[in-house]
Amino acid sequence: MVARRVLGLRVPRTRAEQGAAAVVACAVIWLRARLVAVAWHAAVRGWPWLAAAAALAAAWAGWRLWRTACARRVRALARLRLTLVEIDAMDDEEFEYALCDLLIRDGWTARRVGGQGDQAADVIGQDRQRGRIVVQAKHTHVQGKVGSSVMYQVKGTAGPVHGADIAVVVTNGSLTRDARAWGERHRVYWIDRDRLHHWAALGTPLHDVLRLPRWPGTRRAALRRAV
Repeated sequence: MVARRVLGLRVPRTRAEQGAAAVVACAVIWLRARLVAVAWHAAVRGWPWLAAAAALAAAWAGWRLWRTACARRVRALARLRLTLVEIDAMDDEEFEYALCDLLIRDGWTARRVGGQGDQAADVIGQDRQRGRIVVQAKHTHVQGKVGSSVMYQVKGTAGPVHGADIAVVVTNGSLTRDARAWGERHRVYWIDRDRLHHWAALGTPLHDVLRLPRWPGTRRAALRRAV
């Protein structure tokens, strides 16, 4: 059996071999230096493109993280249930955020806009089948009542100011008889304590609680212009 000959580097022995090895080593070092220099000059000349590519990559990664966080929040809100006791313990701002979360749970895209100068809109939501909704939140004590003046304010700003198709007044108390009657005549929906229990605690979707119709886009546009 013939043994294989293993090829390997041999230490230069003569001066000629040592000189040749030195020349080769210098050539390798020079070549590496040239490659580094070329890469450096290319990076210097192309840094705007590299920066743009890095910015795009960072933006894409941020967008993916944002979408993932939104999807997780929607899945978590799908199981959202709030009892009247929990709602009564909230302050005004917490109540507005709770109504916003309930809208998201029911499939709306919603955001809280309440604060000074909100023009009778604490939450604004959007739904493909039902258009834009404006919610006016009235957090009060259990025996508190919302009067007709709130209905007037919501009706006056929902369409002209916020471009809403649906206006809703929500309270954890109740509404006066005149407020309910005026809202039904002028298409301002309302949710009192009993309806809030069905919406928040029992999980009944808002469109079922209020029996909201599905409006085609042309009808929504006509109603918005007429308000």
